[in-house]
Amino acid sequence: MCFMLIKAYSPPTGSIVASYYAPGAVLNVRPLEGVKVLDLTRVLAGPFATMILGDMGAEIIKVERPGAGDDTRSWGPPFVGDESAYFLSVNRNKKSVAVNLKDPRGAKIILELAGMCDVLVENYLPGKLDQMGLGYDDVHKAAPRLVYCSISGYGQTGPLSQRPGYDSIASAVSGMMHITGPEDGDPVRPGVAMTDLATGLYAHGAIMAALLQCHRTGRGVHIDCNLLSTQVACLTHIAANYLNAGKEARRWGTAHESIVPYQGFRTKDGYLVVAAGNDKQFVKVCKMLGLNHLSDEPKYKSNTLRVQHRQELLHILSQRFLEELTGEWLRRFEGTGVPCGPINNIQQVFSEPQVSPHSALAHTASESPMPPPVIGQHTVQVLRDSLSYNDDVINQLLASGTVAQNEVH
Repeated sequence: MCFMLIKAYSPPTGSIVASYYAPGAVLNVRPLEGVKVLDLTRVLAGPFATMILGDMGAEIIKVERPGAGDDTRSWGPPFVGDESAYFLSVNRNKKSVAVNLKDPRGAKIILELAGMCDVLVENYLPGKLDQMGLGYDDVHKAAPRLVYCSISGYGQTGPLSQRPGYDSIASAVSGMMHITGPEDGDPVRPGVAMTDLATGLYAHGAIMAALLQCHRTGRGVHIDCNLLSTQVACLTHIAANYLNAGKEARRWGTAHESIVPYQGFRTKDGYLVVAAGNDKQFVKVCKMLGLNHLSDEPKYKSNTLRVQHRQELLHILSQRFLEELTGEWLRRFEGTGVPCGPINNIQQVFSEPQVSPHSALAHTASESPMPPPVIGQHTVQVLRDSLSYNDDVINQLLASGTVAQNEVH
């Protein structure tokens, strides 16, 4: 029997670090140490998935096109040196090799790297890698144990499969934007690319499961993970409301369709979210607000009734919250058991003691994360150490432009 405790922290400069505890085991062995991942992804969903695998100890070999590399390297400002903060946020713990996949010699290098890896992750338009001899069928012949994960906008088959996949488009098509935004306003894109990030998380989980299956069966699998399917799956109860009850969804701002009060309220100096998930919590909310009479009102006695009389109740609560500072409300609600919290700006987020890197990383593995690589930083190293290419072959590949090595590194 073994036990695993994973402590995770993943701000732009942090790392998901796993500590492994088992009777008689060596501490601080990350779960995926020894696993090799060939990363043919760029932008967000794929790099986010492979970064998580790298944080858990896998060796990530990120393949980029010579010259520009991953598109997000130029997505700025802000920049840190020559690299965009966007790229840096999802590409730590990786080695970069610059290879021209359109060159048959470059495709051969990728095929050889796939043969010594456990996982390949790609997010090309379906069919593109097949044209280069690097599709699943080709790679599976050379590496039958390989877990091959394809990330796309709409999946490998179907009428939309050949459309390029972008977070905002998938968010729109999936209905996510339809349910996001002010109650009486326009649809709104979430502040971060949640469809991309959720797809990366789905891909990461599927890869972990596939590695377990491969361990049992000795056979690799092809994972088809896409933005549209991911976001539709994440509709959860909104989808269930429609599929089971024919109920169309609408936008609610910070509010909850089925629970009242459960939303953000403006205070004297900011905003606060309060969630009364049951009748007892509602009574406590009224007590903290000095509005005890509300909890005695028959029309507010149950959540169902509060939802029916939403507008009147929320107007009363909103006026009361405006009378005090956010900090004062937080002080009053502390220890009451009522879920509440401030709507922080990003500076406030990283000032929260619970979010502080020092507290979050305490008692975790001692290894420091590798910084995100520059384009082609590890090309020669990987060709030499992983594929055993000699210097003459490497120099020929460099001279022909099949691969590129960063001159500083």
